[in-house]
Amino acid sequence: MPTLSSRTLSALPSSLATPSYDRSGLTAGIVHFGVGGFHRAHQAMYLDRLMNAGLARDWAIVGVGVLPTDAYMKQVMDSQDCLYTLTVKNPDGSRESRVIGSIIDYLFAPDDPEVVIEKMASADLRIVSLTITEGGYNFHHLTGEFNADNPDVIHDLTPGAAPKTTFGLITEALSRRRARGLAPFTVMSCDNIQGNGEVARTMFAAFAHLKDPELGRWITESVPFPNSMVDRITPATTDADRTAVADEFGIIDAWPVVCEPFEQWVLEDHFSIGRPPFERAGVQLVEDVEPYELMKLRLLNASHQGMCYFGYLAGYRYAHEAAQDPVFAQFLLDYMDKEATPTLQPVPGIDLEDYKRTLIERFSNEYVRDTLSRLCAESSDRIPKWLLPVIRENLDKGGDIHRSAAIVASWARYAEGNDEQGNPINVVDTLKEPLMAAAALQHDNPLAFVSNPDIFGDLKTNERFATAYTQALRDLHTAGARTALQHLTLPPK
Repeated sequence: MPTLSSRTLSALPSSLATPSYDRSGLTAGIVHFGVGGFHRAHQAMYLDRLMNAGLARDWAIVGVGVLPTDAYMKQVMDSQDCLYTLTVKNPDGSRESRVIGSIIDYLFAPDDPEVVIEKMASADLRIVSLTITEGGYNFHHLTGEFNADNPDVIHDLTPGAAPKTTFGLITEALSRRRARGLAPFTVMSCDNIQGNGEVARTMFAAFAHLKDPELGRWITESVPFPNSMVDRITPATTDADRTAVADEFGIIDAWPVVCEPFEQWVLEDHFSIGRPPFERAGVQLVEDVEPYELMKLRLLNASHQGMCYFGYLAGYRYAHEAAQDPVFAQFLLDYMDKEATPTLQPVPGIDLEDYKRTLIERFSNEYVRDTLSRLCAESSDRIPKWLLPVIRENLDKGGDIHRSAAIVASWARYAEGNDEQGNPINVVDTLKEPLMAAAALQHDNPLAFVSNPDIFGDLKTNERFATAYTQALRDLHTAGARTALQHLTLPPK
C-alpha cells in the first residue's frame, strides 16, 4: 500500500478530497511551534481552506519541533511531504476526510537550531504561531512570573549557547531582525490560556530582558502578541484511525488527525506586517478576545475537568460515555449555569444558553472517542488556569462554589492512583510525584492535596471552600463518584 505523499496524491480515490492548489508554488509566511493534532485540525486547516479558495499562497506553514518527542513527527512529515489526512467525525457516524497541504516543511530544532532561527529571521516570514501547551509558557501559576530557574532557560541564557527552548529560538530570531532593520514578526499564541497573547508577551520579554534588557524592552514595545481563542475537540490519533484511513482510501498515513465538526477561532486583529485573510475562512477577527476566551476556558475546558476525573473513577474511559450519563450531564450544566456563567462577561454574537447545551452534545459525540485519560493529563497546568479563577471569583462575590470545589476534590481522589474498581491509574502530570504523595495523605488529612501554595494559593484557609471540598472528597471516598455527583445535583434542602 502506498504512503501518502506528493507523488501519490493523484492516485487517491475521488472520495478523499485533496488540495486543489499547486503546493510547489506556495511560499512560507508562518513558522509554527508545536505541530500536534490540534494545530493540524485547526490553524493548518484554516490555511488549507484559504489556499483551496485561491488565497494565502504566500502564507504556508513551516512547522518546528523543539522537544525530543517531536523527532517522530519530523520523520512522518518528511516521509509524507508534510501531507496528512484530516477526518471530521460527525455525531451521526458519518465521516468527512480531506488531505491538508498548508504545511510545506518541518524543522526539528535540536538537529539544527540555526536553520530554524534563520527561517524566522528571513524577510518573508511574518507570523510565528504557537501551540506549545499551557506548560510551555514557563510561568508560575500564582505569581505569573517567568521561571528563570528552568535548566533549559539557564542553558539558553549562557552566552554563545545554541538555543534549546522556544524562547531562545524566537528571541534570537527577533534580535537578528532588529539588527538587520527588518520589522518584527507577529507572535500568535493559540494555546488555552486566558490572555494567551499577553502571557506570551510577558514571558518572551522576560526571557529577552534576562539576555539583553534593551532587546526585552524592544520586544515589549514593538512585537504584536494578539490574544486568541481556539476551539475544536481533537483526540489523540489511534492505530484504529490509521487503519480506517488505510481501509477507506488505500493509503498509509502514519499520523492522520481526527476531530469533531465544531470549529471556532476568535482572534484579535493586531499584526505587524500583514496576515492571511483569516476572515474569509470563518475566523472571527475582533478587537477584544477576552469575553470569548473566558467563555471557552470556564465552560468547555473547565467542564472537561468536571467530567474526566469523576468519569474515570466511575469506570468510564471515554468522554462520550460520561457525557451521555444523565447524572454527569446535569452536573456539568449546573456547574456551567450556576458557577461559571456568573463569572463571564457579555459575549458579543454568542447565545450562551445554546453554547452550553451544544457543549453537552459535543462531549456526547461517540465517534470522536476522546479519552478521559487525555483530559485528565497535566491537570496542574489546567486546573489553576481554567477552574480556580471561577472558584476565587465566586468566593469574592459570595457565589456558589460547591461544584467547582467538588471538581478539585475529584482531581485529588484521581491522584490517589486507583479507580473505584481498584484498577491502577497512570497519572500523567509534570508534578506527578508531589501530587500523588499529597493525595496519599488525605484520608488522615483531608486538606493535604490542596495545601500546595504553588498551585492553590491560600484556598485551603477559606472556610467555605474547605467545607465544600472536604464534603465532596468524603463523598467520593464513601459513596463513589457517580453517587457524589447525584448528591451535588439534588436541590438544596
